[in-house]
Amino acid sequence: MSATANLGTTAHTPQQEKGRSLGWAALACMGVVFGDIGTSPLYTLNVAAKAANPNGQVTPESVLGIVSLIFWSLIIVISIKYAILIMRADNHGEGGILALLALVSPRRAKGNARRAVLLIVGLFGATLLYGDGTITPAISVLSAIEGLKLYAPQMEHAVVPLTVVILAGLFLIQRNGTSWIGGLFGPVMLVWFIVVGVLGVMGIVRSPAILAALSPLPAVTYLWSVGPLALAVIGGAFLAVTGGEAFYADMGHFGPLPIRVAWFGVALPALTLSYFGQGGLLLAEPNSPEVLANPFYALAPQWAHYPLILLATVATVIASQSIISGAYSMTQQAINLGFLPRMTIIHTEGSEIGQIYVPFVNWALAVGTLAAVIGFGSSDALAGAFGIAVSLLMVITTVLATSVALHWKINPLIVYAVNGGLLALDLLFFASTSTKLVDGGWFPLLIAIAIAFLMLTWRKGMQVLDTLRVDIRERMQDFIERLSVNPPVRIPGTAVVMGRLTKGVPLALSRNVNFNRTMHQRVLLVAVEMTETPHAPDDDRVTAANIGDGLTRAELRFGFMEQPDVQKGLADAMARGKIEKFDLTQAVYFTGHETILPLGKRPGLPRWREAIFAFMHHNAQRPDDYFNLPSAQVMEIGIELEI
Repeated sequence: MSATANLGTTAHTPQQEKGRSLGWAALACMGVVFGDIGTSPLYTLNVAAKAANPNGQVTPESVLGIVSLIFWSLIIVISIKYAILIMRADNHGEGGILALLALVSPRRAKGNARRAVLLIVGLFGATLLYGDGTITPAISVLSAIEGLKLYAPQMEHAVVPLTVVILAGLFLIQRNGTSWIGGLFGPVMLVWFIVVGVLGVMGIVRSPAILAALSPLPAVTYLWSVGPLALAVIGGAFLAVTGGEAFYADMGHFGPLPIRVAWFGVALPALTLSYFGQGGLLLAEPNSPEVLANPFYALAPQWAHYPLILLATVATVIASQSIISGAYSMTQQAINLGFLPRMTIIHTEGSEIGQIYVPFVNWALAVGTLAAVIGFGSSDALAGAFGIAVSLLMVITTVLATSVALHWKINPLIVYAVNGGLLALDLLFFASTSTKLVDGGWFPLLIAIAIAFLMLTWRKGMQVLDTLRVDIRERMQDFIERLSVNPPVRIPGTAVVMGRLTKGVPLALSRNVNFNRTMHQRVLLVAVEMTETPHAPDDDRVTAANIGDGLTRAELRFGFMEQPDVQKGLADAMARGKIEKFDLTQAVYFTGHETILPLGKRPGLPRWREAIFAFMHHNAQRPDDYFNLPSAQVMEIGIELEI
């Protein structure tokens, strides 16, 4: 998915090629990685200033304190924690909360209580991204369109309808893929950063005294002086670092170096200039209604007002698209890791972002986002719902990264000292955003809790189902003996029998032999395993063993970032000589069409959760579609399973 995949086709020296690829990757990652955090200046200082000055009177101490707080939050949370430290905790080059969760998954050590707790915590962290995914597009686009209110107050009534139209259009075009505009994301965001940086310089020139905020002292002094109000101010300033999780989540697409180069070389300087410029303008014109209403747009000269609104709208659409594409990618990972049922995943054309489209996720996000826009009605109101999910996710990321660092045998004293300090800061941010719980923070948390419950129900239900399958499957040795004693009619050709487990005889095969009294001359029992690494090595893709009497057992392995393709895996196995060659276009693929009957017969889930699991299982994508089997060659065997 990296934008660098098609680079380097012309002749360059190795040094030139390396520099060229790095430059293009850094440019490409600006649109994907920095879309969210890059548009934060639209609303962050405005929200924090209103929290610090509920009476509407801005003081120099509050402005300096807030700008200093924002600047040092960017330095500590984004630059040090994410860009330098967290991006080291990769899973074979991939990042993101699910990649991190796979490193501490209890699948590695069943019965380990600590890992089980980390699984639940990490799983909830992953679902927080869905809650964040409904709020980010809403607050980003709303804050851009709200610039109209500053220059044309009569247009205030049109802000919400315009935002709804823009976001609805964005969700509607997802089916066609977004890679056709993906190539513009990086250049547009580069223009955005240049513009906000230049506007920031203009504000700093108005009041150079704002540069005192480069020291952390104004932040510490101000927060100490305002007492309980400090939590509300910190919660507003935290909006400046929302989007930092994209550094880690998109690391596998671009690599850590291009992200760091783009951050330290472009994004961080531009954001710093923007926040300092807005602060300088507040110092220069503390009583101006326009500046108090929206210091970001007030930085622009009059002739640039509407072009800036247009550019801001495009930038926030890019930020929204990045969140949507990230939700698709995370859903695919969650399915492959066994946290969600199979869903329809459509592969769209393109080489940058938007390569997959998940219809259910798209329309669920659309409903949540549009409900947030209509229900909250303004970016100020949405600020109450924004931040709490991200701050909690940052806490969870630090906890999981600490566990991974200890597992990798890094000096515990260093791990606890560094990560302990970062965790304390994360908890402070979480405490500050928790003050917004009743003002809308419940909205993304409710979404996260509901999805986490469904994920845990699915995972536990599949464990119960696998135990049942092992119990009712016929032992392979007994099956072979039965074939010799009472042989069925052997049909010419090859049958590929799909099964989840590598133990026993798949029910689709035993049922077919029992009722139809036929079996192909050659039978390949195929089980698909999704590994806890992003990509399965080619040499370890297939394990095969000859059972006898025409039966061969094969296990195909795919990484959690890959789309399972059984035909491609079998073709690769034949090319490597691991299984005997046969014509894939003439094979018959047997799958089980399972019907789950929730009767409360198996321990593990209460009956009401069994009913939810059965509903999810019934609506899961068909296995032939998920595993890319040719539908014209698939034969389904109906199976009822009582749990």
